[in-house]
Amino acid sequence: MGTVKKFTRVIEDFICENCGEKIKGDGFTNHCPKCFYSKHVDIFPGDRLESCHGLMKPIDVEIGKSGKYIIIHKCEKCGEISKDKFREKTDDFDAFMKVIEKINEKKERRI
Repeated sequence: MGTVKKFTRVIEDFICENCGEKIKGDGFTNHCPKCFYSKHVDIFPGDRLESCHGLMKPIDVEIGKSGKYIIIHKCEKCGEISKDKFREKTDDFDAFMKVIEKINEKKERRI
């Protein structure tokens, strides 16, 4: 049977490498609440064992079973895809809507 890794809560502040925003972490912070970029640092959430360290660009959004937004990231360095929840208490909703708008514009150009 495979090993199941648990979430490791790591409280750390960081500066977004995409937009420069100073972020106060709370142990659940996975992305910048302004531009929604993330960093590829975990193999399992919170372990900080991933050696890639590439920036993870928000490339899509979906609605989860609970009706909440899920941000889909793609690592610009290795191509890894991951998902993270939109955090209503800390994420900037207006900025998020702009990110969604940009994503949708790119999708429309492909059609």
